[in-house]
Amino acid sequence: MPCEIQLQLQPEVASNEFLLKEYIAKQIRVSLDEIKHIVPLKRSIDARQKVIKINLKVLVFLQGDNFIEPKIDFPDYKNVSNAQEVIIVGAGPAGLFAALQLIELGLKPIVIERGKDVRGRRRDLKAINLEHIVNEDSNYCFGEGGAGTYSDGKLYTRSKKRGDVTRILELLVAFGASPDILVEAHPHIGTNKLPQIIQDIREKIKECGGKVLFEARLTDILIKNNEVQGIITQNGDTISASKLILATGHSARDIFELLDRKKIHIEAKPFALGVRAEHPQSLIDSIQYSCDYRGELLPPAPYSIVKQVSGRGMYSFCMCPGGVIAPCATSPGEVVTNGWSPSKRDQATANSGIVVELKLEDFKSFAKFGALAGMEFQKSIEQKAWYLAGHPSGSEQAKQTQKVPAQRMIDFTQSKVSSFIPKTSYVPGTTSVEMGQVFPGFLTQILREGFKEFGKSMKGYLTNEAILHAPESRTSSPVRIPRNPETLEHLQIKGLYPCGEGAGYAGGIISAAIDGEKCALMVGQSLNVKNV
Repeated sequence: MPCEIQLQLQPEVASNEFLLKEYIAKQIRVSLDEIKHIVPLKRSIDARQKVIKINLKVLVFLQGDNFIEPKIDFPDYKNVSNAQEVIIVGAGPAGLFAALQLIELGLKPIVIERGKDVRGRRRDLKAINLEHIVNEDSNYCFGEGGAGTYSDGKLYTRSKKRGDVTRILELLVAFGASPDILVEAHPHIGTNKLPQIIQDIREKIKECGGKVLFEARLTDILIKNNEVQGIITQNGDTISASKLILATGHSARDIFELLDRKKIHIEAKPFALGVRAEHPQSLIDSIQYSCDYRGELLPPAPYSIVKQVSGRGMYSFCMCPGGVIAPCATSPGEVVTNGWSPSKRDQATANSGIVVELKLEDFKSFAKFGALAGMEFQKSIEQKAWYLAGHPSGSEQAKQTQKVPAQRMIDFTQSKVSSFIPKTSYVPGTTSVEMGQVFPGFLTQILREGFKEFGKSMKGYLTNEAILHAPESRTSSPVRIPRNPETLEHLQIKGLYPCGEGAGYAGGIISAAIDGEKCALMVGQSLNVKNV
């Protein structure tokens, strides 16, 4: 019988196959020759002490143990060409994994996506970065794979209670992700590798008889007697179906407006908002690893930090070691920041959203917008940031720009305009702005105090080497679309399944994919599919 062992090792041992085998042999008191295979199960880094250790859980097979090379394959996907159709709006992780689950159930997904496929998106991303042109349907948030495709590919989630995380990770491996994601404590695919995986998922959906339609933005939901009848797209096409999974992501403001206009019940939801902070990766390494040089055996260091400031949570969000900051606006006349890392995390800088929890009461001045109050609050900050960065000193020039307001971190805590902003990873560029002009007073004050607190916990973090970019505003949906907790159907509209981040039920690739699967299963159950 293979034995499971928990080890704590020096990085040079953990990374060397022979040294690892030698160490294990001593631990379990067998000769080197007796060890047949070592299968890693879990891997994490413990950097809490000065001497850094690698936590490693392995399965050790000795001579005589039956070892079968683990193989991860696809589930039993059916041919659904002639099956009952279910509409899915949005080709992000929630929508794509809902589609795969429907195929498993023998139902035919019709996935409509407002944006372009992964290849087509690249041209529009280049345009926003270099020409400052925002395509409202194709950008970092909209298009095949959703916001995750070109944002980062982090697969860490705390949502184990929501569903089977391992199943999602194994599906991603089956579609081409590295098996390492099954082992690492904080798995990550990388924005350079995700597009191919997303493309392969799309091809699998089509191969099984499902449909994926691009540049097909939803413009109306057809409803009769509070039951879904189908949808209309921007091309004027009508698609009929009695089941609709709405997985449009947290930035689809036109969808929230459509629901509000049609008096389909939605609710304002609190979210978090702040800045994206960029440090030299070497500085973060030195803080986290307590060393002058990280070396080749340790990955670029991440960080996670949470503080309570004036009764509000202020915390790091979507931290990207060895990454870059990206322009994530979805309409002209606004700027939005986000971050991502390539698979090797080999860029010179580290960035993280640093955000503050908002409350519904913060949206009081936007009360006339009802359930869209939070969305309008969010929009007002993005538009103000766009104006301040594009119109320095009140000038009327440079109206079409994706530059963002920026400030050195210590300067920000001292309410001082930075005299010079060095080049950062944010390609469209920055404008030196005192951030207090971007945010409401209460939010500015919390951020100023919070950064001082961060500096006490992470010595060296509070520095003018760090550049703040504003705003980090799309942390989660500003709207919740309520649904029955048992059936996952909208409380008012039969056949409508609000799903994923945009509906307020997920917060990342994994939790969105899990929610997509859950909604698909509930659709199957409502249609009395036998193998649900």
